[in-house]
Amino acid sequence: MALSLSHFPISLVLLLLFAAVLEAATVTYDFNITWVRANPDGAFERPTIGINGAWPLPVMRATVGDRVVVNVDNQLGNQTTTLHFHGLFMNGTTEMDGPSQVSQCGIPSGSQFVYNFTVDQPGTYWYHSHDKGQYPDGLRAPFIITDPDSPYKGQYDEEIDISVSDWYHDEMQVLIPQFIYKGNPTGAEPVPQAALLNDTQNLTVSVQPGKTYFFRMVNIGAFAGQYIWFEGHNMTIVEVDGVYTDPAEAEMIYLGAAQRCSFFITTKNDTSTNYAFVASMDTSLFDIIPDDLNWNSTGWLVYDESEPLPDPAFVDELNEFDDFTLVPYDKQPLLPEPGQTITLDVIMDVLGNGQPYYTTPKVPTLYSVLSTGDDATNPVVYGEFSHSFVLDKDQIVEIVVNNLDTGKHPFHLHGHNFQAIARSVENAGVFDVTNSSQINYPVYPMRRDTFVLYPEGHIVLRFQANNPGVWLFHCHIEWHVDQGLIATMVEAPLELQQTLTIPQNHFDACQVGNVPYTGNAAANTLDFLDLNGATTAPKPLPAGFTARGIVALTFSCVAALLGLATITWYGMADMGAASKEEERRRISRMNNETEPPVSETQN
Repeated sequence: MALSLSHFPISLVLLLLFAAVLEAATVTYDFNITWVRANPDGAFERPTIGINGAWPLPVMRATVGDRVVVNVDNQLGNQTTTLHFHGLFMNGTTEMDGPSQVSQCGIPSGSQFVYNFTVDQPGTYWYHSHDKGQYPDGLRAPFIITDPDSPYKGQYDEEIDISVSDWYHDEMQVLIPQFIYKGNPTGAEPVPQAALLNDTQNLTVSVQPGKTYFFRMVNIGAFAGQYIWFEGHNMTIVEVDGVYTDPAEAEMIYLGAAQRCSFFITTKNDTSTNYAFVASMDTSLFDIIPDDLNWNSTGWLVYDESEPLPDPAFVDELNEFDDFTLVPYDKQPLLPEPGQTITLDVIMDVLGNGQPYYTTPKVPTLYSVLSTGDDATNPVVYGEFSHSFVLDKDQIVEIVVNNLDTGKHPFHLHGHNFQAIARSVENAGVFDVTNSSQINYPVYPMRRDTFVLYPEGHIVLRFQANNPGVWLFHCHIEWHVDQGLIATMVEAPLELQQTLTIPQNHFDACQVGNVPYTGNAAANTLDFLDLNGATTAPKPLPAGFTARGIVALTFSCVAALLGLATITWYGMADMGAASKEEERRRISRMNNETEPPVSETQN
C-alpha cells in the first residue's frame, strides 16, 4: 500500500504538539489555611498561620509549562486572606495575582477560592498572603520552578533551598494598630525578635567533599534585609529573581525583603572542618536595637557530623556584592527611550489620625477596569488614593524613584521584572536626567522584580507594558505597605475588557464578604467619574502636633505633559507648619485648585 508523504509534516507537527501536552502537567495544591502554634526561635510560642495543620509551610514546586491549581479554603475564623505568587508575571491571568482589593476581594473565613495559572518562568520565587499585612504571621514560603532547559543544567550535583526571614512574637493584628497610630509619632517600625533560616535556628546542611551545590536563597521576611556569607567558601551567582545571570563571584550578598539569589558553592576536598554560614539582619533599618536582640542567624555546612560546629568568625565590615553589576544571561539590551515616565519621591510625613495615605478602593481595581467601559482609561475612576497610573499596551515605561528618606526601600513591581538602569550611591540626591554622569546606562541592564533603593539616593527602572493587568508597585517592607508606599499600574485596560473573564468563585468571595465588585473606586455604577463616597486619607497633622511621624503616600500630581506623572510618598521626616502649608499649596497648584488665603488655618 502506498503512503502519501505529503501528510508527514502535518503529522510531525501534531506529534510534537501532543508530546508538549504530555510533558506539561497540572500541579494541584489543596491549602486549608488555619491557625496553628509554633515556636521557631525557641523563645516564644505563638499563634501562626499554617497550611493543612502544619507550619513551616510546604515549598511549592512546579516545572516550566505546568498549570498550577491552588484550592484555598480559609478556615482562619477571624481574618480574610489571599495568596500572591511573588515574581510570577501571571501573563493573561492578572486576576490570579492575589493582592486584596486590587485583583480580587479578600477570601472570607469559611470560603473557598481557586488560583489557576500556567508557569512559564523558571527560577526562584515565593508565595505569601497579600492582605492586611498578614504574611509575617507565617503565611509565606518558597516557590521553586524547575527549568529542564536551564543554561546551567548539569553543572551542579545537588540543589538546596534556604529561606531567610525575620520573626515577630506578636501577631500582626496586634502590631499594626500600635504602629499605624498617632501615639507612635516617630513612625518607628516594630523590630523583630529573631532571625530564621528555613523557619528555624541552628540550621545544618549536610554536604559532601568536592561537589557543587546549587543554593536557592529567598528572603521571605517582613522588614529586615539580610547580609549572607559562607565562611571559607565563595558564591557564584547565576540567578536573581528568576533571571539567569552570567556567573559572578561573591563573598557576601545582600537580600532585601522579597529578593532571591541563586548561586553555586563548590565544597572542599578536606572533610576535617565544618563551616558556619550567617544571615545577618540589616540593623540600619531599625530605629532602636533591643539589648537582647541577636540579629544573626547561623547555619553550618556539615562535612563531618562528628566534628564540632564552630562559632562564626567576627566580621569587620559588611561589604556585599553589588547586584547592579550583574549581566543577564540572555543579554537583553537596554530598552528604548520611554513613552511614559513616572517619577516617585519617597518623603515621610504625618497624617491627621496616623492612618496610611494609600487607601483601598471599595471595589477591587481590576473589577473597576472591567466594569467602567471607556472610562477605564481615566485614572480618576480608580480613586485618588489608589495612586493609579494608566499604561498603554506595549509602551516603554520608566519609573524614577527618588529617596528623600534616610532608610533603604526594596521596591517590587508585580506582573513584570524591570531593567535596573541606574542606581545611585547613598546621599547622591534626586535623579537629574540632564546630568550625563547619571544617564550612562548599561548596555545589558540587570533585571529583577525587587530592587533596593539606597538612603537619599535614586533608582531608574524601565520595562515594557506587554502584560495587560492591574499591577502594584510598592516597597516590600511590609510595614511600609501597611503605611501606604504603594502605586497601581493599570495596564491596557480596554484590552483587559475584551480578553479577561473572572471566575465565578472569585465573585463569590466578594458576595460573601459584602464587597461590591462593579463600578468605580466608590462603587458608583452610574457615573464613573463621581468618586463621592470613596475611601480617602486624612490631611496632614495640624500645626502643634508632635513633629516627625507616621506615614503615608500623598498623591501630588497625575498626568503631566508627555505622560510625565509624579507621586510623593510621605513618612518619617520633620515638617514644620510652614513646610506643611507650602506643600499643601503646591499640591493645590498642581491640581489647579483655588488657593486659600495664607492666613487660613489648616485642620
